[in-house]
Amino acid sequence: MKPKLSYPAIRGIARGCAFLLALTLMTSALPVAEAQQTPVDGIWLGTLAAGGQTLRVQLIVKSDAGGKESCALDSLDQGAMGLECANVVFTATDLSFDVPVVKGHWEGKLSADGKVLDGTWTQGAPLPLRFTRQASALSAAAVPPPVYDEALAPVSAVDLQSVLAKDLVEALQSGELSPPTGAGVSIGVVEHGVRRVFSFGTAKTDSIFEIGSITKTFTGLILAQMVQQGKVHFDDPVRALLPPGTVEKPGGAEITLLDLATQHSGLPRMPDNFQPGDPANPYADYKAANLYAFIAKHGVAKPADAGFLYSNLGFGLLGQALAVHAGLTYPALLKEEVTGPLGLKDTVVQLSAEQQSRFIQGHSANHQPAHAWDLDAFAGAGAIRSTAADMLTYLEAQLHPESIRPEGGSAAGATLAAAIRNQHELRADAGPQMKIALAWLCDTDTGNYWHNGGTGGFSSYAFFSPQGDYAAVVLLNTTIGGPGGSFADRLGAHISERLAGKKAIALAK
Repeated sequence: MKPKLSYPAIRGIARGCAFLLALTLMTSALPVAEAQQTPVDGIWLGTLAAGGQTLRVQLIVKSDAGGKESCALDSLDQGAMGLECANVVFTATDLSFDVPVVKGHWEGKLSADGKVLDGTWTQGAPLPLRFTRQASALSAAAVPPPVYDEALAPVSAVDLQSVLAKDLVEALQSGELSPPTGAGVSIGVVEHGVRRVFSFGTAKTDSIFEIGSITKTFTGLILAQMVQQGKVHFDDPVRALLPPGTVEKPGGAEITLLDLATQHSGLPRMPDNFQPGDPANPYADYKAANLYAFIAKHGVAKPADAGFLYSNLGFGLLGQALAVHAGLTYPALLKEEVTGPLGLKDTVVQLSAEQQSRFIQGHSANHQPAHAWDLDAFAGAGAIRSTAADMLTYLEAQLHPESIRPEGGSAAGATLAAAIRNQHELRADAGPQMKIALAWLCDTDTGNYWHNGGTGGFSSYAFFSPQGDYAAVVLLNTTIGGPGGSFADRLGAHISERLAGKKAIALAK
């Protein structure tokens, strides 16, 4: 049993499209084999540069008596040690591996002299990460434990804005939301049916943001809707929904729609043919043809030991497969099954001219203007843009599906309440004190359902508490970065703790 993880580690589980390694509190690195059995065994050190920051990354590789490789990754400057690898493959000079807890993937080549591993780290936009062989391992830099503000009595939705105005004083004056950063945040909160939407910094209450991987919860709900309507079944193989001839039927167990929606498909985080022409907009040129080419090569056999492994690829494939089966594009299917019935007019993939005027400028981790992200075949994993008000309506539907009054009297609206209830069923493990429903993660300590997201210029966090009858969303126009991870995550956790009357993670640096 692994040690209980703190706030930063829990939030790291579903960090959708971040550039940097998430902060986690794993406690020990894999030991180094005393005798090297393959050319890549040993200790390697590299530097990852992104968002105006650099992080030292240590890789420890070993092999068993049969030559099978395993490895662990240390983010030395974040104190994140022993991040276990998965899907480790070494052939001739080629090495690749995933790091599931931070949804990362590395692949590259060993130099002829055996002293360099030169490759690419992918955790959103690909970044160069070159390792050199080391004689001994380095220790992690000391990372201070989280600091908490004193607990208050449970804060109501009516009072939350004034409470946060005090809690955010330092952030607004000299921190994450200070004027030089260009940052702005929109917040929506509902508690016992009382809702409020407000903003700080450069954001307005009707500003539109990229919500990143919170999109996955919409894709999970689309699946629940189509199951409720009898159009698909959870145990349908994804192969059967793709264009005929896309991929061969495997000999044994194969990946189902439910496997994709619960992150238990065994698929890697990203496909190996993801080679963006524009790193500032990395998903724009990854089309259905690219996705089908990867799936045809990789296959859809389900590994016998497929555990939780966060995969943008998996949700991109799920969204694409459901859209193909419905004979619609993903944006059209989203509107038909979810946003149309709920009246979410600002929750879209493509913006109208009027919506574009409210689309707030995104920023990199070092507060430089960032390009918007356009997702095609990966739309189901992270393409949606929305406002705090629309997202709050979405969360209200999650809290009280019985109260939904579908707009337009659509057939999809008639099944929506039952689909939402079905979506909430906890179906698999997702880490210590964590379960997963259809895309939504659930903290088993608090009973809160949550998901977060990040793109090149935005980060987000949403949660709802069935027990406490409250929910909130945080939309920030700055991407994830720095040892503390996402400020949106911290603010979301802070709001949850304020609503529950607990001590709240501090928002000052």
